[in-house]
Amino acid sequence: MSEYIVVFCTVPNLQTAEKIADLVVPGRLAACVNIVSGLVSVYTWKNELCRDQESLLIIKTRGALFNRLREAILSVHPYEVPEIISLPIRDGHPDYLQWITSSTIEPNQL
Repeated sequence: MSEYIVVFCTVPNLQTAEKIADLVVPGRLAACVNIVSGLVSVYTWKNELCRDQESLLIIKTRGALFNRLREAILSVHPYEVPEIISLPIRDGHPDYLQWITSSTIEPNQL
């Protein structure tokens, strides 16, 4: 897994988004969580076409923390099968990447 990742997670409302952000940032599993409200998701679930208002979490962290981050999200997420996906950060501003490192827990401290 990449040293740095961005994790996308959709949630049903702002309250759930803030609950997750307030769990993972102070817990140092993520350096930052952006909450994007007003998202409309169109998808198929259990053979039905669905269209829902959601919020999107954009979470910046280290790849080595993904499994623990996923566990934390699952502990409070209300969906049966939540979207929790990671994308590698292939490059970035060195000072920002260093900030991610300094804002997250060391993986060997888990």
